[in-house]
Amino acid sequence: MANMKTLDDVKIIQLPKIADPRGNLSIIEQIKHIPFEIRRAHWIYDVPGGVDRGGHAFKETEEFIVALSGSFDVVVADGEQKKTFSLNRSYFGLYVPSGMWRTMANFSTNSLALVLSSTEYNENDYVSDYEEYKCWRSDPSNVPTKSDARTSLKVNEPTNRHMLIEGRSVFDCSLCELNKMHDIEGNLTFMYENVHVPFPINRVFYSYDIPGGEDRGAHAHKKCHQFLIAASGSFEVLLDDGVNKRTVLLNRPFYGLHVPPGIWASEQGFSSGSICLVLASHGYEEDDYIRSYDDYLEYLKAKR
Repeated sequence: MANMKTLDDVKIIQLPKIADPRGNLSIIEQIKHIPFEIRRAHWIYDVPGGVDRGGHAFKETEEFIVALSGSFDVVVADGEQKKTFSLNRSYFGLYVPSGMWRTMANFSTNSLALVLSSTEYNENDYVSDYEEYKCWRSDPSNVPTKSDARTSLKVNEPTNRHMLIEGRSVFDCSLCELNKMHDIEGNLTFMYENVHVPFPINRVFYSYDIPGGEDRGAHAHKKCHQFLIAASGSFEVLLDDGVNKRTVLLNRPFYGLHVPPGIWASEQGFSSGSICLVLASHGYEEDDYIRSYDDYLEYLKAKR
């Protein structure tokens, strides 16, 4: 029991918020902003108002939960007491350590929940019966045996490793259909690093409060891979390799676009209420950005 976390270890963490008239941006970088390495991410959407979700604990997994839009409560319990945390701002999130029972409740209409996890999916890590959970909390050697069929996830085959190369053409950018788990309590899409995206997830960031019709982005990376998702609403990604141009529409939360380094990308034509969610292979490094298109053309010339 010495290593078992308590309700005092559950924390609201304020995230960076970069204000911009084109829309605000918040960043979650592993270890720097949250106290674990990110192994998987999932987001929950189309949740009927007033519905509860969750109702389980993890033996090993740590989580970080953000209300990307709308609001909901996270009720955390330790088998004896419980605390309720309200999430209603995109630049705040809740850290839930392993060993805590948690339920997500009171979803407002059009809520969107982002959950980052410290482990890959393992059905044996779930404790989905509260009575067994209480027994396990009082005696960790009493391993729970019941499982919830809704937690069973089918994992795709690993993404092709050729996608890890630097992008040389806009046609190296791949539009991918992601898993979508249908549930009357709301739909869920999930991703694992090095499986659904061909890189480790070191950073997650998202743009929100974007005025309708606004444009964002317009830069390239030297090393960083990115995976872009329209978690809410829609927008277009304009891709440019210095010769060819290509436009990709993102308008569903279960589709994403892999943009390897070496490709100029910008987002345009945001619909009202859009949220652009990005998973990135590297932490923030200003030197990795090429922000001037003329500099980008010079960079390409030097690479050839």
